[in-house]
Amino acid sequence: MERKDEHLKLAISFHDETKKSDFDLIDFVHNSLPNTNVDNIDISTSIATFTQSHPFYINGMTGGTELTKNFNQKLAILARETNTMMGVGSLSVALRHKEIEDTFKIVRKENKNGIIFANIGADKSLEEAKKAVHLIDANGIQIHINPAQEIIMPEGERDFTKWIENIENIISNVGVPVIVKEVGFGMSRETIKLLKSIGAKTIDISGKGGTNFGKIENSRRKKDSLAFLEEYGFSTAESLLEAQEFVSNTEIISSGGIRNTYDIVKSLALGAKSTSMAGKFIMLVNDIDIENAIDIVNNWKYQIKSIMALIGANNIKELQEKDILIRGKLNEFARLRNIDVQALANRK
Repeated sequence: MERKDEHLKLAISFHDETKKSDFDLIDFVHNSLPNTNVDNIDISTSIATFTQSHPFYINGMTGGTELTKNFNQKLAILARETNTMMGVGSLSVALRHKEIEDTFKIVRKENKNGIIFANIGADKSLEEAKKAVHLIDANGIQIHINPAQEIIMPEGERDFTKWIENIENIISNVGVPVIVKEVGFGMSRETIKLLKSIGAKTIDISGKGGTNFGKIENSRRKKDSLAFLEEYGFSTAESLLEAQEFVSNTEIISSGGIRNTYDIVKSLALGAKSTSMAGKFIMLVNDIDIENAIDIVNNWKYQIKSIMALIGANNIKELQEKDILIRGKLNEFARLRNIDVQALANRK
């Protein structure tokens, strides 16, 4: 359980919203006559069978100790008061230690009618997935896939040979909607294609740029530093480009280093059905009181509407028809991976 507190404290310590991002290499074509009304912009979306009034939610990160229980409680209240979907951190530890179940159950206690997702690793069985859902009366479940984190984690998993089989079994038989998610190392189109082939319908590509579990786990190592893996993987923007051939028939979620509402709008324009954030919400409830946090989150909704109105998009579908310019090293990445960014720049 000590690891849970370490993860949270290090995530807070390393959080930096001022750093550069590949999202800075994405631009819209400015529309001086958008012919829109901010108040009429529709930012609703549907993800994992659930209709949402806005295209972002609280991604799962924490739980398992008294400290993390306090954060889960605050996040659950924030989710309730802003009508925001929420995931919890990995429930694996609670399946082994009954005495810490309440650090996760607090989420349902505070948010009785909200959409809540349980969370387990890809190494877990169908039976464990069902127990995780039951434990917090979850509406769905996230399966996190994190081989890079496990490799860097001193006590991490080293055998990944059953993961694909486990994920397929859970998707087919758990009985609730499933989100398969990375934890900050991004996804290639090959991984997305494989997940689709075993039944995944909703996939969180979670690229690097946000909570850096490579850096967190390396900081916990007492020897044999693996610092060279701290920037391993694809960024969120790169992963969204990787997902382009699937956005029409797969629910892609964009997460990992979403710094602001402009990053959210850019993610949606690149085909994401929704976005999710963990570190940003953690910092929000860590830094300010819950009333002000609620105001900030509600203001994000208005900001998204304002940005979409400026671009000339009345809803997310129209936003995904607007021209997007991909610049610099992100364009070079697309060229190397044979991704047609020219088509994104001329979508009309």
